[in-house]
Amino acid sequence: MAVEWAGLGPELLVALDRGRAEPLREQLEGTLREAIRGGRLQVGERLPSSRAMARELGVSRGLVQECYVQLQAEGYLSSQGGSATRVAGGAHLAAGLPPPAPAAPRLKIDFRPGVPDLSSFPRSDWLWAMRETLRDVPNADFDYGEPRGALRLRTVLAAYVRRVRSAAATPGHIVICGGFAQGLDLVLRVLAARGVQCVAFEDPGYGDADTSVVSAHAGMRAVPVPVDERGIDVTALAASGARVVVLTPAHQSPTGVVLAPERRQQLVAWANEHDAVIMEDDYDAEFRYDREPVGALQGLAPDRVVSIGTVSKSLAPTVRLGWLLCPASLVDAVATEKEASDRGSPGLDQLAFATLIESGRYDRHLRRMRAIYARRREVLVESLTRNAPSVRLTGLAAGFHAVAHLPDTADEQAVVTSARTRSIGLRGMSVHRAGGATTPPQLVIGFGNVNERAVAEGITAVADLLKGTVNS
Repeated sequence: MAVEWAGLGPELLVALDRGRAEPLREQLEGTLREAIRGGRLQVGERLPSSRAMARELGVSRGLVQECYVQLQAEGYLSSQGGSATRVAGGAHLAAGLPPPAPAAPRLKIDFRPGVPDLSSFPRSDWLWAMRETLRDVPNADFDYGEPRGALRLRTVLAAYVRRVRSAAATPGHIVICGGFAQGLDLVLRVLAARGVQCVAFEDPGYGDADTSVVSAHAGMRAVPVPVDERGIDVTALAASGARVVVLTPAHQSPTGVVLAPERRQQLVAWANEHDAVIMEDDYDAEFRYDREPVGALQGLAPDRVVSIGTVSKSLAPTVRLGWLLCPASLVDAVATEKEASDRGSPGLDQLAFATLIESGRYDRHLRRMRAIYARRREVLVESLTRNAPSVRLTGLAAGFHAVAHLPDTADEQAVVTSARTRSIGLRGMSVHRAGGATTPPQLVIGFGNVNERAVAEGITAVADLLKGTVNS
């Protein structure tokens, strides 16, 4: 889709060489043709008026008008009376280029896991927080700032995670980052520079594609470690040779189990014995419905655990704001790596988020979202019980996804594919497993960005598929 420039529109870089024998009009025509062919000017994009173009180039308006008329005749431009001159809809044909690829069919209902309710982003609260920030922010805070992040946000976050997650936190141990992916990459790079060669991930977990990319960037080898109903298998972890493990102890992603107390103790013992680091992805700990969430693993072993938190699930992924709560032995090196990476995360967003937390509006938003997600989970359970009673649902009453266990005879990929032909998006557990294993057949059903009515409609639409009868 072409950008619709407001007002007079932006200038267009066109170079005319008055020392060449080629007439200026031909130079202009050739430059514009090449801009359209090369994609500098997209279909539907508005060109400067002939008057503005002539003024910028120092040529007569008539010369520009003649150029536009010629390119219209060739099919590159279009113009109607009283309207701007634009790149013509058939310009890609005139340029000998293939037409734009058609957009993928839009799903009517998408049970994509890991996505919060995007319609519930607290727009008015965020706008209020940004206005408050801009009203009071000192001029010095418009500079590049501290690579670790704004001291005010780090101070607020330290108090917040101490209160809400029972973490052992001080502002000096926090580094602000651009979300989970960057935080993970920063820490792994620091550990790789210290000689760590192998990183363990939960299986099922992020999946082969994600873990291989992350580990490759840091120059490490990734190994999967199995997860059972009590969390990660620490015995298997000890046998893996890894000296860093990435896990989701409060609400394992995607199985939904919680790391058992004895496994927590075993994990800390493993880290102490092997001089290892535990990376705790505290991705959706704010959303627990059956009882209060367990405390962060970091509070049990602050000298061994890096805890990663973000607003991607609590607010929205587009905010791109996260934090690393690091051991004293790592925090300086992680901050140095962050500075080398991008000089620091957006300062105004950091200050606005600090204001949002301090005002109580962040907690109020979380309370509202807990009620919304809890009700959607109830509707999911009710819909499966009514339409596909043979499908068992597991996972804590937490977050905004659950695991559906299909009949053993079901073909997981066939269910996913057939559902898509009905405009229903489902995701198989196989994409989260090392090697992409499709047995046992399971689905990871996300309901964060699907309202109650859509949850019920979506399950009804694919009920026969979930029961093992694949009819597209």
